Amino acid sequence: MKYFSCASCNNQVFFANSMCVNCQTVLGYVASEKDMGSFQQESDQLWIALNPSFQQQRFKPCYNYKNYQVCNWMLPADSEKIYCESCQLTQILPDLDIPENIIYWRRIEHAKQRFLYLMQRLNIMPRPKISPDDRYGLWFNFKISVEGQPVLTGHANGIITLNVSEADVVYRETTRIKMGENYRTLLGHFRHESGHYYFDVMQYLHPEVIDEFRAVFGDERQNYGEALKRHYEQGPPANWPENFVSSYASTHPWEDWAETWAHYQHMMDTLETAYYAGLVVKPNQPDLSNMEFIENPIGAKDFEKILQNWMTVTFNLNALNRSMGLEDAYPFTLSNVVLDKFRFIHQHVLDKVLKDTVP
Repeated sequence: MKYFSCASCNNQVFFANSMCVNCQTVLGYVASEKDMGSFQQESDQLWIALNPSFQQQRFKPCYNYKNYQVCNWMLPADSEKIYCESCQLTQILPDLDIPENIIYWRRIEHAKQRFLYLMQRLNIMPRPKISPDDRYGLWFNFKISVEGQPVLTGHANGIITLNVSEADVVYRETTRIKMGENYRTLLGHFRHESGHYYFDVMQYLHPEVIDEFRAVFGDERQNYGEALKRHYEQGPPANWPENFVSSYASTHPWEDWAETWAHYQHMMDTLETAYYAGLVVKPNQPDLSNMEFIENPIGAKDFEKILQNWMTVTFNLNALNRSMGLEDAYPFTLSNVVLDKFRFIHQHVLDKVLKDTVP
């Protein structure tokens, strides 16, 4: 993610901020500019931009910004809509009369907005569904278990459902250990489930690509229910690290795609953040690889350079975490087979299939 600064005082601000901690200028994300805006607040519904690139333009805060403080996105002041580009994608919310649900919702929205920011940067920002039958739009349903009825996180027909309890750190960590997962986050859920959505979009728009997909990920026509049953009863194959980014990816080609898609997003977001931070790795030992960015990884054509940087940055992130007694920041080993799957996504799917084509 890019680094942002306050237009009033030039202090660094973060994507989730609604106020500059240095000068108390109100802030908001302007999706059309892909930038954090600093604003002079004329009234509740009229904020004047201070940023040089869109100075004096008029905006209003999203309804969920003004009323619930779970969002910090802005809309043009003359827009007929009351919800921002992110909140328009949300269809179902938990009972907001329960205070803790608002806390969970806020955490979920922050993760969703970070996911959507990268989709913007990759030029594949989803739009809201026009109707339940709309093949290309996307909706989010945030549900919580009521009276013992479980909510399963997943995707179906352009609707991503997220169990609100995933925003509870204790619940999520307990589930992570119970499921034998070495990585489970709110952002990871959005990135994984979006893989299923974008696979459907790719299949509808470019069915000719599916044969190439099958050559890389396997034949998705195999019975999904039986594959899941086999995975949970028998576990992953012993040699799964040789072919898959995670044990769950070995379940079925759909899950292999979704897991690899999510990890590709982790890679691009982390490397872009490192790029804007000016991060350079120059180890004292000559046998360790260097990392020195020469261009933003978003849109970069030299994917081998991206992969080299990713190996270097994750090695050092994990080493730093271990120095503090923490678990690895990126607890995965990437085989050559998995790297080829990343190459397929970067060089073929994003560049030739999905880019600028989500209707």
